Amino acid sequence: MSIEIEDKFDVSPEFTPPDLSGLGDVVGPKSHQLVALYFDTPDLRLAARGITLRRRRGGDDAGWHLKLPKAKGVRQEIHHPLTRSTKIVPAELAELVRAYTRGAELRLVAELDTRRNVTVLLDGDTRLLEVADDRVKGTVYGAETTIVRWREVEAELLEGGTGKLLAKVGKRLRKAGAVPSQAASKLAKLLEPAPPPTAPTEPGTAGAVVVAYLATQVNALLTQDPRVRRAEDDAVHQMRVASRRLRSALRAFKKIVTSTDHLQDELRRLGAVLGEARDLEVIRARFAELLDGLAPELVTGPIGARLGADLHEREQEAYGRIREELSGDRYYRLLDALDELVSAPALGKAAARPAQDELRAVAVAGWERVAKRYEAAQAIDDPDRRALAMHDVRKAAKRARYTAEALKPSISGGMGKLAKLAERVQEILGVHQDGVVAQETLLGEAERARRAGEDTFTYGLLIGIERGHAERADAEFPEVWAETAKAAAKIL
Repeated sequence: MSIEIEDKFDVSPEFTPPDLSGLGDVVGPKSHQLVALYFDTPDLRLAARGITLRRRRGGDDAGWHLKLPKAKGVRQEIHHPLTRSTKIVPAELAELVRAYTRGAELRLVAELDTRRNVTVLLDGDTRLLEVADDRVKGTVYGAETTIVRWREVEAELLEGGTGKLLAKVGKRLRKAGAVPSQAASKLAKLLEPAPPPTAPTEPGTAGAVVVAYLATQVNALLTQDPRVRRAEDDAVHQMRVASRRLRSALRAFKKIVTSTDHLQDELRRLGAVLGEARDLEVIRARFAELLDGLAPELVTGPIGARLGADLHEREQEAYGRIREELSGDRYYRLLDALDELVSAPALGKAAARPAQDELRAVAVAGWERVAKRYEAAQAIDDPDRRALAMHDVRKAAKRARYTAEALKPSISGGMGKLAKLAERVQEILGVHQDGVVAQETLLGEAERARRAGEDTFTYGLLIGIERGHAERADAEFPEVWAETAKAAAKIL
């Protein structure tokens, strides 16, 4: 796997590459003949999302390549060795695009035959940047075969290059007559997939703002899907956050986008499946940090193995359940429903109203919900029941935060500040909740250790530390709430 950072340029057939001397040691040009076969669904679902899946012969990186967009000019490229078959996509790569194909066949849709001249900039033995001058013959397969020819130039950062160098090379290319390409890839020049449909909303209305936000979060969820399947760092967390933001928005904006109760239930279920692995990952790292902070003589018995390897094994089992979930029909029905949510949502009357007034009222109501739940929690005498009620305060604060963050780009009047205030409430209550959960986990692990005849002294020590963290957060919260509520009143 690698990250591809490049700039693409359209050039005329008569284009003369500029002199790159002074930017590094110039090596080349070296010529390659590249033949790439591109695979997609019959309705080009991958191309519509800017995803490239190809089998390429020739050059220095022959093999199968899957390119997933991360940002403008930046793509994640996943490599697989060249296979004998020219018609069957390797199962490992087909698995990574299942959120897009959803059972549809992957077949050959296009072929690119490229004569490439490569010039490399070096700094000693360090490769900085590569300029590829490509003369391309593109063939589209379908009901009719179409052939297109063109020339383009790509400037791609290598392991030792910088964005500043990429900009300098781009400047010389433009001065020589190159024009920045509007196409994200060669395939995008060749194919014309229908873009994902979007809802017909009026600009400036509440419906337009909410649907645009929902579309952003649906895309975030889809983007994380391949990363979760590869168990990449932080991917489960990011996918879980996207599902939570979607569910929170559907609840907060239920008068704007209506009839989403079932969709909220399915997003809650997905979040729970993702949450099991994420929570184990977080608590395992938490315990490792606590153990590292103890003096060696205070660490007795095989506690490191129990809180490390044992929890890791449970985490891997949870990852297995995630992979099973992401390969099931229920998940694909959820993705289909999310596509429909963005393209043809059920809009209420409030969707046609001006965004500023309608949506600001939603944000205000979200914060008032936090305040009411806090007041209700403080009226409870029983400590255990009050702790449960404070957990509801935290959930309300998280929802208020997500709502304000969703509105920050479109609604004036302190939405960014309100989001920060809600996040502060969420975080300090989260410290208390995390401490409580950690104590429960430690108690369970200590009981397993006791049954195995192991020394449990250190478990008791860690439980005491966690209890201290939770109690401090609980004691500090009233002052934090007073300050936060006062600041929120000035905004609202």
